[in-house]
Amino acid sequence: MGIESTVLAQYQHILDRAAGQVGNLAVPKEGWIRTARKALGMSGAQLARRMDSSRAQVSHFEKREAEGNLTIKTLERAAAALGCRFVYAIVPESSAAKLISRRARDKARQVVASAHAQMAMEAQGLTQAQIDSETAILQQQFMRDMPADLWSDE
Repeated sequence: MGIESTVLAQYQHILDRAAGQVGNLAVPKEGWIRTARKALGMSGAQLARRMDSSRAQVSHFEKREAEGNLTIKTLERAAAALGCRFVYAIVPESSAAKLISRRARDKARQVVASAHAQMAMEAQGLTQAQIDSETAILQQQFMRDMPADLWSDE
C-alpha cells in the first residue's frame, strides 16, 4: 500500500467514524438552539443574557437556525451559552468506500456505454454480458487507481 492509498484510507476512516458516531441524527424541527434551551428549562431572555444579546435576537437566531440559515459562529456562541458543545460534520450516508464504489460504477457505465455506442455504429456492439463484465472491470480499476476525473461529470 503506497502513501497515497494510506492517506486515502485514513481520510475514509475519519469520515466513516464520524458517520458512525452521528448515525441518523436529524436536526429537530425547531432547531438545536430552541430544543436545547427548552430541554434545559432556560428562557429566551436567560439565553439572551448569557449570549450578551437581546431576547429578540435569540428569537431571530432560533428562527434562522430552523430555516437552515444561521452562521456557524452564532451556533458556536449559542452552544457555549447553553453549556453545550457545537459539532459540525459532513458524513456519508453509508461509508466512504460505498460512495466511491457507486461513483466508480457510474463512471464505468458511462465509459462502457460510450464505447458500446461507438462500436455499435460500426456493427461491433457488445452483448449485455460483455457490457456488464467490462463495467465491473473498469469499476474495480477506478476504485483502485482513483483517477483525477472520477468525480467529474464529463
